[in-house]
Amino acid sequence: MVQWTAEEKQLITGLWGKVNVAECGAEALARLLIVYPWTQRFFSNFGNLSSPTAIIGNPKVRAHGKKVLTSFGEAIKNLDNIKGTYSKLSELHCDKLHVDPENFRVSCVCSPSPSLGCVGRARLCCCSVQGHFLGLVGEES
Repeated sequence: MVQWTAEEKQLITGLWGKVNVAECGAEALARLLIVYPWTQRFFSNFGNLSSPTAIIGNPKVRAHGKKVLTSFGEAIKNLDNIKGTYSKLSELHCDKLHVDPENFRVSCVCSPSPSLGCVGRARLCCCSVQGHFLGLVGEES
């Protein structure tokens, strides 16, 4: 995992504090399901995922998107122990749900950037900031 400086940690936690987790989580998961439709097989119990409109309006998509970003927020609170924070989620998704770990790389494309884009109307996103957030999910910044 990435080691952050105190300044980077402050940047990450400060920016995360401005994210609307419910709104951005729903948007990120909906984007994942629309752009990468094969990921829908992991959400067969979510009901109607037949169109972008159905996905965006699906309450289970919205709730799970919020849950995903809430977990992301827990990792931000524990920047020095991200592996420990993600260990139970990793076990659940890999061992019990049999989600291919490569799908998490795909979800990274949909999650951090939209989340950062959800910070106010100014859309506070730059390569440096996105690089730090990708470090949270195991990508090098």
